[in-house]
Amino acid sequence: MPHDVPLISMIAIAFGLAFVFGYIADRIRLPPLVGYLVAGVVVGPFTPGFVADGALAAQLAEIGVILLMFGVGLHFSPSDLLAVRKIAIPGAVGQIGLATLLGVGLAWLWGWSLGAGLVLGLSLSVASTVVLLKALEERDMLNTAEGRVAVGWLIVEDLAMVLALVLLPALAEVLGGHAPGVAGDHHGAGADGPVWLTLALTLGKVAAFAMLAIMLGPRVVPVILTSVARTGSRELFTLSVLAIALGVAYGSAVLFGVSFALGAFFAGVVLNESRFSHKAATDSMPLQDAFAVLFFVSVGMLFDPSILLRDPLAVVAVVALIVVGKSLIAFGIVILLRFPVGMGLAVSASLAQIGEFSFILIGLGMSLGLLPEEGRDLVLAGALLSITLNPAVFAAVGVLRKHLQAKRPAGIPPYGWEQFERLQSSLADARHQAEEREKEHSLQIQALAKTFPVLSMLDAHEQERLMMLFRSKSVVPGERIIRKGDRANAMYFISSGAVEVLTEDQTIRLDAGTMFGEMALLSGERRNADVAAVDYCQLQVLDRRDFNQFTARHPALRTALIDMAAQRRKMNQQDTAVPDATATSENAA
Repeated sequence: MPHDVPLISMIAIAFGLAFVFGYIADRIRLPPLVGYLVAGVVVGPFTPGFVADGALAAQLAEIGVILLMFGVGLHFSPSDLLAVRKIAIPGAVGQIGLATLLGVGLAWLWGWSLGAGLVLGLSLSVASTVVLLKALEERDMLNTAEGRVAVGWLIVEDLAMVLALVLLPALAEVLGGHAPGVAGDHHGAGADGPVWLTLALTLGKVAAFAMLAIMLGPRVVPVILTSVARTGSRELFTLSVLAIALGVAYGSAVLFGVSFALGAFFAGVVLNESRFSHKAATDSMPLQDAFAVLFFVSVGMLFDPSILLRDPLAVVAVVALIVVGKSLIAFGIVILLRFPVGMGLAVSASLAQIGEFSFILIGLGMSLGLLPEEGRDLVLAGALLSITLNPAVFAAVGVLRKHLQAKRPAGIPPYGWEQFERLQSSLADARHQAEEREKEHSLQIQALAKTFPVLSMLDAHEQERLMMLFRSKSVVPGERIIRKGDRANAMYFISSGAVEVLTEDQTIRLDAGTMFGEMALLSGERRNADVAAVDYCQLQVLDRRDFNQFTARHPALRTALIDMAAQRRKMNQQDTAVPDATATSENAA
């Protein structure tokens, strides 16, 4: 057994230290992300002791970026964004623009180039979605109007940063860096031509990739996931989701020259539109979390703590821009848009930190030769300190809001109340639509067990899995569904309409809520009767392979179906003298 295993050593030590420091951070009421970054500092080259392999850490961090961006796309909700668009879109765009200008101003004071200032400003302008969601959940604000606006604001910021990741490589040489083709030829196509041509080619490739993903993705991805879901293998389904995320990210980079991050984002967006989005998010979450931890650890490895002693004034300036500058900008924009002061304060506190996108941007800036190492250290210091200070910022904002509410004269509505009411109405409509979709899905599962009592022995998760195996089939009156003597290839559930089972001795009518066709599947014999539609019917078909695999995993269900089939066969034999009988429960063919 070889002992020189740097990958295993790095992962084992990184996970161990991330767990320890993450737990400590949580116990002192800080986001665990702070602990992950500290773990990276401990295993980095700037502190004594074990030093992790930087090259391996960079590759693991790249996988972390892909999975983070995939998660952003998977949870991207157009309906939520539309509900808060009147404040989130102009607010986020304005705040990014002004905060970036402040970053450019700081860089100018330090004698840096325009490109370095642009990367610095963009890095400091975007807040961490991970930190924000954690802060809102802890304060029970996630489903409030202020929380929804803050999340929508960050969604716009994330989309803007995705665009920045696309444009920076195209503009790198103009901004004082080097062409991205130095690191890989597939990224640098067009870099030798005029700037406008390079930019046009880059945007054209992104547009082509986006159109291909939007047009083909919803048609191809659900088919793949449906086929995998029918196998009943949880690990295969999880593997298929990860293969789509990583495969699309890699393919987008190789074929279209766009970043891994953008490809992963679009993979998540495409998957979000399918009925498997919830299951995909649930199954892939553990791996996303694991690689996200490795991403933050790898970022912490890049941080040189000596920057706190070498240039404390620069660190203070960066932290002030993040915590004070960004907050004042956001507050001013909210007030200018005529929304209440309380919402402005809540949004300001939400944005008073930076996180994962900042790390991605500084990594790109370093690779393009735009940002000096000092800039990386300053951004990382700003992230660590702003995340650490964020709970205190929320607490201060809470005290200030209570003070302002107490000072407001009774009976006088606060500033921006009309806008706030319209916003709440839009959010209520969006929430109602989402609840209706969830309710419809839940009712479908409940109706399945209620209509077919034998399925009540399955838990909700397995009932949902069974629903994914169904194939819808519409039939018209008189259409023959099953012919006597055919091989059994499926079982049928009647969602609406009615059919008749035609035997030599009797005719049995089956209405909505009954099932047929399982007897021949269980016995292995050929069909013993014809089945024809007597009304317009909507059937849910469970193919033979799916039936056998699902009942094999649930032997109690298979036994129950065998018992029911035996009882009905016995009843049919006793009832042959009564033609045109009407079945009141599940029947077979």
